[in-house]
Amino acid sequence: MNDPERLYSMLTVSAAQKFQTALQSLLPPSRFHTIHWADSVSAAKRQLLERTYDFIVIHSPLNDDFGIEFAMEVSARKNAVVLLTVRAELYEEVYEKISEYGIFLLPRPASRQTVRCALDWMVSMRERLGRIEEKTVTLSEKMEEIRLVNRAKWVLIDREGLSEPEAHRRIEKAAMDQCLPRREIARAIIEDRPLSPGTKKQG
Repeated sequence: MNDPERLYSMLTVSAAQKFQTALQSLLPPSRFHTIHWADSVSAAKRQLLERTYDFIVIHSPLNDDFGIEFAMEVSARKNAVVLLTVRAELYEEVYEKISEYGIFLLPRPASRQTVRCALDWMVSMRERLGRIEEKTVTLSEKMEEIRLVNRAKWVLIDREGLSEPEAHRRIEKAAMDQCLPRREIARAIIEDRPLSPGTKKQG
């Protein structure tokens, strides 16, 4: 498993304590800092209201449901990587239902080596999702800065009678002169508060 600094959390949903024990024996404690267990879909949903997990392993059938609908729901709404285990004779039927949801499906019985490989695949997928999340956050921050700067421009246009290019240059110059991000300059303009010329960006 890739990054030695990365710690993961897992929720195992299984009515079989034997499966939980066997799975936990394959998870290195140095990599999995949080491992929780639920014996039903309802119990798992309660836990998901309280926190998020990197991985959710569903060992069907469960006490109150087979687990397919729950797997699809969690995969669609959460940023967790989901693994569903089913009896081998049900594999093709279940795969047809879940293939478009990006859920890993594991037929059982499965050897320890097969399960270990599945866990490695899940880790690789979680790392990929993490990189996508980082890019999404960066794009979101950029869009927020653009919105703030545009609002600040209109404040300057209304308050000081500047043209749009003049307002833009005012914000850009203030950001350069004070070594601050444009969003900080924009917030100050919108809130009508002065920024000290000596204020410098930290770090």
